[in-house]
Amino acid sequence: MTPAESVLFNAIAVINLEGDLLDQGEFDAWLDLWQRDGLYVVPIDPTETDFKNTLNYACDDHEMRAKRVKRLYSGESISTTPRARTLRTLSRFRLLEASENEVVVRGAQSLWEHRKGHSRHYAADITWHLRPQESGWRITQKVIRLVNSDDVLHSIGYIL
Repeated sequence: MTPAESVLFNAIAVINLEGDLLDQGEFDAWLDLWQRDGLYVVPIDPTETDFKNTLNYACDDHEMRAKRVKRLYSGESISTTPRARTLRTLSRFRLLEASENEVVVRGAQSLWEHRKGHSRHYAADITWHLRPQESGWRITQKVIRLVNSDDVLHSIGYIL
């Protein structure tokens, strides 16, 4: 295995773990995958790169990710009751950048949501920025670019 293949293999393991944690509702463990200063972004415009100065479906720092998880666990939000069952398939991984401090991987996600007798499908290109650390890899940024973001996102009660 080449060094680049080894880096990609390790990054994919973290990415797949993240997807499984989200589908299984293990949101506290999902929070533990994040670098504290990390950014979770779902832009409305899939071509946008200036997330902090544009409108997004989500642009969550640590505090907002924690609040999102608290709402999911509490069941107090109408959009989280009952909690949606999700199943995501992650594929088409491509190593975009790799250094000692950061690895950037782009991939595809096909996510199915089932809630209140209805199913919805969301497809997205995702870019993960990961930082290798002694204690394991941490997500420093995740950008979910929905394929049809202009008209697809309904009230969601889970994490893309």
